[in-house]
Amino acid sequence: MPTHFQSTPIPERENIKHTLIGSSRAVMGTIRVLHQLGYAEVGDWSPLLPSPTHAGEVMSILVRNIMVQ
Repeated sequence: MPTHFQSTPIPERENIKHTLIGSSRAVMGTIRVLHQLGYAEVGDWSPLLPSPTHAGEVMSILVRNIMVQ
């Protein structure tokens, strides 16, 4: 009796980048909320950096590696 194997697609991994831009208070507040929701650790975000396109604002970047199909 022949054996048949079903092939299941193997999920691939891909980087996704999140960028927060705003006042330092708004950016840090959003980072804390995302941490409370269990999405990312506070320390996973980059340090606050001056925004290159929005004067007087800062930005922080998070890179996550996710599975995609």
